[in-house]
Amino acid sequence: MKTMTCKQLGGPCGFEHRGESADDVIKAQDRHLKEAEQAGDVTHLGARNEMKSRWRHPRRSMGWYRDVKRAFAELSEG
Repeated sequence: MKTMTCKQLGGPCGFEHRGESADDVIKAQDRHLKEAEQAGDVTHLGARNEMKSRWRHPRRSMGWYRDVKRAFAELSEG
């Protein structure tokens, strides 16, 4: 299990996401941003809009995805 923060994934805070894969933490970040937006947290709005754009334009977003996968792979377990 590895941990990445909201900030490491392009968000504004230090909320920690844990997962067995980069995809796990990316999905957790998506949920976190959605919940923050629904709660009226404007600090996460920019990151939420970027995440929505990535899901709508996956080919353009492959660089971000590869960067996250690489960063996740470099993390130590724990």
